[in-house]
Amino acid sequence: MARALVHLTSYCDRGFRLTACAGASEEKPCPAVLPEKARGARVLVLGGTGRVGGSTATALSKLCPDLRLVIGGRNRDKGAAMVATLGRNSQFMQVNIEDASSLESALKDADLVVHAAGPFQQTNSCPVLEAAIATKTAYIDVCDDTNYAFRAKSFSNKAKSANIPAITTAGIYPGVSNVMAAELVRAAKSESKGEPERLRFYYYTAGTGGAGPTILATSFLLLGEEVVAYNKGEKIKLKPFSGGLNIDFGKGVGKRDVYLLNLPEVSTVHEVFGIPTVSARFGTAPVFWNWGMEAMARLLPPEYLRDRSKVQRLVQLFDPLVRAVDGFAGERVSMRVDLECSDGRNTIGIFTHKRLSVSVGFATASFVLAVLEGSTQPGVWFPEEPEGIAVEAREILLKRASEGTSSFVMNKPPWMVETEPKELGLGIYV
Repeated sequence: MARALVHLTSYCDRGFRLTACAGASEEKPCPAVLPEKARGARVLVLGGTGRVGGSTATALSKLCPDLRLVIGGRNRDKGAAMVATLGRNSQFMQVNIEDASSLESALKDADLVVHAAGPFQQTNSCPVLEAAIATKTAYIDVCDDTNYAFRAKSFSNKAKSANIPAITTAGIYPGVSNVMAAELVRAAKSESKGEPERLRFYYYTAGTGGAGPTILATSFLLLGEEVVAYNKGEKIKLKPFSGGLNIDFGKGVGKRDVYLLNLPEVSTVHEVFGIPTVSARFGTAPVFWNWGMEAMARLLPPEYLRDRSKVQRLVQLFDPLVRAVDGFAGERVSMRVDLECSDGRNTIGIFTHKRLSVSVGFATASFVLAVLEGSTQPGVWFPEEPEGIAVEAREILLKRASEGTSSFVMNKPPWMVETEPKELGLGIYV
């Protein structure tokens, strides 16, 4: 039975702080100071030999060296190599997430499990979450699929009964982007007389972001899904990789083309905040990858793109070419979240990092530490829900997640951060 770390102390009483570090970087970030009872917590990272899971484990080892990290996966050689890089407070455990007994055995001594063994698309069950509830283990996942996210949410009452905190879609996007949206909404409601009317997510990643075949499979699977968006309160369905816009991501990235994709944060923020108009778009570079994605969405039958076995063959076919292009494309990642209110207020948040493979680790690790600190109430929550990440815990989560960013701004008018603001005269910009 996992040791309970829920509600160790109240947020105000636990003495949490983030020490200001001169010269902090992604190699030597500011260490986290956890409550005493959580400092030696045992964290199991499923998919820990992959790019996202491995990056998460690495970030956790830097942010909180006292954590005991268990790398869960199927390949012992890869596991041994990962443990060698993490050091003395880590070990490998062979785990098959499709086998209930293997999962529960791995979870029985864990305080928290990170589910990073994607892709989550076309998955019809939540075995890791169910095992976490059964063993009373705190849980987060890096799900980026709408159906999976709401399937996980359906276990909320069971998690409450087991007194287990769980957060779904707790990666970089969705995840950190949801918390950014929540903070924009909070600021607007406290500073503005208008109501939030329109929220838009824009994402850009160079190449595959160095995140490996999993993100490539995720991208292809998403091309087989109709896009859910909301327009003036009405749920609408649109074609994947349609509706292209040219969006300014600010310094270091500039203007990039982005296209509609079916991403869970659209539905979750609409449900949580009641914002009538919500959408999400994604783009990549070089530009011919966008053209290829658009062509696949138009020419291949949706049934083909929803078949994981067929998509896996596509990944095997394209992966060598993608790796070669990634070598010169880099892996810069940028997120822009725009909020418009009924009184004309328009504010944005921008998050840019030169390496997605590093940034996703710090983003996911930030959610892990928030749960260990007692920020999350029992139940299954989306990142923007205050029961998932308490309002007073959002600032520190965003600080941790933004380790090493080249640009991180919140609650600013667009003209202050865009690369080419238009001046109307007399110091007035649009």
